[in-house]
Amino acid sequence: MNFLPSGICFYLSVAICWFTSRVDASWWYMGTLGSQVMCDNIPGLINKQRQLCRQHPKVMQAIGAGIKNWIGECQHQFRNHRWNCNTMAREHNLFGRLLHRSSREAAFVYAISSAGMVYTLTRACSQGELENCSCDPGKKGSSRDAKGAFDWGGCSDHVDHAIKFTQVFIDAKERKERDARALMNLHNNRAGRKAVKRFMNLECKCHGVSGSCNVRTCWLAMADFRQTGDYLRKKYNSAIQVVMNQYGTSFTSAYRMFKRPTKNDLVYFEDSPDYCIWDHESGSVGTGGRVCNRTSRGADSCEVMCCGRGYDTSRVSRTTKCECKFHWCCAVHCRDCQEEVDVHTCKTQS
Repeated sequence: MNFLPSGICFYLSVAICWFTSRVDASWWYMGTLGSQVMCDNIPGLINKQRQLCRQHPKVMQAIGAGIKNWIGECQHQFRNHRWNCNTMAREHNLFGRLLHRSSREAAFVYAISSAGMVYTLTRACSQGELENCSCDPGKKGSSRDAKGAFDWGGCSDHVDHAIKFTQVFIDAKERKERDARALMNLHNNRAGRKAVKRFMNLECKCHGVSGSCNVRTCWLAMADFRQTGDYLRKKYNSAIQVVMNQYGTSFTSAYRMFKRPTKNDLVYFEDSPDYCIWDHESGSVGTGGRVCNRTSRGADSCEVMCCGRGYDTSRVSRTTKCECKFHWCCAVHCRDCQEEVDVHTCKTQS
């Protein structure tokens, strides 16, 4: 059996990815429609997704309302980097041509959006906002952990239900395509879903004399979404560049010295642009006008953020809280103080 050298496989995979059909995760557009989600007006959905949309209007409204949360988390994670998860209001996939490239940024967006849907639906189920789900019905009776026996009670977050629906809805389009980019998206979607479940916590309430824990009632609860965001950000840093195998059915690392990707890793095919200047083809909006830190040596430094173009400095007035005092009981009173600060912003492309 003959195998192509890894370098040839890499360029073939890039070529396959380059000529795949246009990438659209159009369910993200729901966030712009608010509560008035009209299934036939969301561009790019396939028939199966439209059917699920019509069958579960309340679920679609919850998804639409939750989109701003995972986008906000994405922007928090990359707030000090050249690519800052910026969205484009006129693009129905929200990220424009950025997602046409099979980059590690695209990998992160697919993972965080999939995780965001799981988180949103799980929370909606637990809060009784949806008719077809509630608390996890499997958490009944007794169980044990490292501290001993406990009884299931309260409302355990039904994350498995949310994972199942998210997989069926989001993956429907990728499973129809089944090209190299679709397989990449499926892998990263799954990594995002698994990330939410990784941070389920056992929370308990003690019952007994004087607050002793003779009897415990416990339930499973999701951690704050920030933990999922932090975890996926680390996975972005260690994302693995891959190539398709010769059968077109799975991935292998593009470079033999790196490990084979696991189900928890993010994968990508193509190198990222540097995001320094505006470029329509790559979807880069550039860093002109971005605020930078003159004293930093990290990614937010003016040297790195501005890509060597230099920066402008302006003096602005800001209102801050000062001279705060604690008053019994129980309030903190502060004065509003004005301070003059220097703000440094990257020069635009000359």
